[in-house]
Amino acid sequence: MAWQFNSYAQTDLGLVRQGNEDAALTSSNLIAVADGMGGHAGGEVASAIAINTLAKIISLLESNEIDADSKDDLFVNITHQIDDQILQSSKDDPELSGMGTTLTALNISADSVGLLHVGDSRCYRYRDNKLEQLSIDHTVMQELLDQGRLTQSEVASHPQRSLLTQALMGDSGITPILINFKIKTGDKFLLCSDGLTNVLSNYEISKIIEANSDEDIAAALIAEVKAKGAPDNITIIWADLSNKKINSPVKKIGAANE
Repeated sequence: MAWQFNSYAQTDLGLVRQGNEDAALTSSNLIAVADGMGGHAGGEVASAIAINTLAKIISLLESNEIDADSKDDLFVNITHQIDDQILQSSKDDPELSGMGTTLTALNISADSVGLLHVGDSRCYRYRDNKLEQLSIDHTVMQELLDQGRLTQSEVASHPQRSLLTQALMGDSGITPILINFKIKTGDKFLLCSDGLTNVLSNYEISKIIEANSDEDIAAALIAEVKAKGAPDNITIIWADLSNKKINSPVKKIGAANE
């Protein structure tokens, strides 16, 4: 039996924002989080475009009639379709000009998961009781960290900590990269918007994971963020892998389901 995701997803407005610009998608083979930004309600539109466009290719990604390489090409190039639709929507409604979205998605392909990542929504793997960040933030802060010009402790209070270097904005010109990770029995994955990671450290996230069952982790993480002020929308997918048949219908939450 092929591997499948068994997912628990939850989104929350937070305690400051007036609208939820996050969107997420879960299915048996594909999970994704998008965090929108910009324009007059444009963030909600952009993240919904990303998730709804992804949802349309799920059946192709699950098809036995398409080879693995073709599926990878289809998956990684979905960013161009999302860009095109964001651009067209901005032209149709000038008030949406400047909108964009992050996208972090995982797709199962045989005995691997493929990570497609643009922006600062994150993907973590939880393996052997250790939380490991698989995605790399596309932010100015991450670049400064990589260059040794900032320390991790300086990032939290930096005024430009949320400034992205990559996002899907209609004319992003991004060359997307797909990174494949071999599946190991017991692997679990956390996908989340920065409403979680800008408030809780990896250590704090790990402790909450350790203290809760799979079905309670998303709610427990959101509760802790809200206890600390929740300045942004929070969206979380917690997914374990199973090689048993699971009835996992396609589900969309947040902006994509409005």
